[in-house]
Amino acid sequence: MLIDDYKVKENFVDEVFTDPTAQQFLYGDILEEFSRLSKEDFGKLNDAIGLTFLNLGITYAVYSDDNGGTEKIFPFDLIPRIIDYAEWQTIEAGMIQRNRAINLFIEDVYNDGKILRDKVVPKELVLSSKYYLDEMKGFSPPEGIHTHICGTDLVRHNDGQMYVLEDNLRNPSGVSYVVMNRKIMHNRFSAMFKSKEVLPVSGYAQRLLEMMKSVAPHGMEDPVCVLLTPGQYNSAYYEHTFLAQEMGIELVEGRDLTIENDYVYMKTTAGLIKVDVIYRRIDDLFLDPEVYFEKSLLGVYGLMKCYAKGNVTIINAPGNGFSDDKAVCAYVPDMIKYYLDEDAIIPNVPTYICDKPDDLKYVLEHTRELVVKPVDMSGGYGVTICDSISEAELEKVRAQIKMDPRRYIAQPKMYLSTHATYIKDTQTFEPRHIDLRTFSLMGRDMDYVLPGGLTRVALKKDSLIVNSSQGGGSKDTWILKK
Repeated sequence: MLIDDYKVKENFVDEVFTDPTAQQFLYGDILEEFSRLSKEDFGKLNDAIGLTFLNLGITYAVYSDDNGGTEKIFPFDLIPRIIDYAEWQTIEAGMIQRNRAINLFIEDVYNDGKILRDKVVPKELVLSSKYYLDEMKGFSPPEGIHTHICGTDLVRHNDGQMYVLEDNLRNPSGVSYVVMNRKIMHNRFSAMFKSKEVLPVSGYAQRLLEMMKSVAPHGMEDPVCVLLTPGQYNSAYYEHTFLAQEMGIELVEGRDLTIENDYVYMKTTAGLIKVDVIYRRIDDLFLDPEVYFEKSLLGVYGLMKCYAKGNVTIINAPGNGFSDDKAVCAYVPDMIKYYLDEDAIIPNVPTYICDKPDDLKYVLEHTRELVVKPVDMSGGYGVTICDSISEAELEKVRAQIKMDPRRYIAQPKMYLSTHATYIKDTQTFEPRHIDLRTFSLMGRDMDYVLPGGLTRVALKKDSLIVNSSQGGGSKDTWILKK
């Protein structure tokens, strides 16, 4: 059997093998199914899955210092990550709670500013974020919703507890892989799905469209929705096309839209069609060359004026990025208590904010024990796991922190749980570290969390960086009801 020689890593929770009960109840049928396959047969199956991804155009971009970005097949591992339904209910409640509090926070900051006056969150921390937009001051979007789509990353530490690592409130990506992973698994292992009650993920696009329509301007009943993409050279273009097709809406670029009388119109062969809701997958600064980056060819000149007048809804709202600044993110449990009068259901990873003198002192004295991160980068870029670098490199990290403390946070090293993962080079299963990106939607009278989300896996041995942009892969995530 392929799994016979599997060795659990010490000091880490292995989600397949650490708990014998979980192994038997959650993974028993999966392991039995794969035990029937020889190394050669499993290798052929793995190659066939890779070919399927290639034929479907499911790719991602890997960036490095010596190239501008290389398109590769998105790696997919055949052993699913399984989460018990009872645990999922806790995660789901925690994500809804978190998204509600963050949304109230953003609305408050751009309007009353009460949480800043009460000094629950430091005002200077918010206003110094490069993602805070003066243009959003005094503005409230339809239904007061800023965080229509939230991608929150969770990790399981070696104490067995799930922790929030970070939130993604601008353009969270990866949901298309969740749906396609499930389609491929269902096609290959349909018998297993018949014997188990796995919560479906196929309805995400419909729920996304329902959410978009629910926040249309002036409560219109049949709004026109579009997905705005930077174009085919964007690393997430596959996802843009996938979601537009699944929702049955137009995929547009900035050049396909125009402004007349402070309304947005889509150019078509039949004439102009008014657009009411834009799901944008381009960054704030490229949205409108009249207001932001004047040389932008990706956005629409005059779009923010239409938005300010309430004539179009933009999803997610511009200016959300200050709230997923990693230093601000550390205050989300305080936001939950302040706005909802509740304790956080899912705790944050403990965070030291280098802009705070006491935290800075601790970080500089204990750098070797910590993970240092820039507050404004994503994709795992800029992360330094300090127990794995030389003394010279450690001094360089300290110097960077002292030069600009606002730009950095530090966290204790989290011992991300591992999961059995097929390694093609050795034709064996080996433990690899994983996290979980959840996807939450918020609309009018609507809170929804996609069951399971995207389990990302670090394919490099011993690596704790799971991001696809740095070569990580993914697994299908099953929420097992029975």
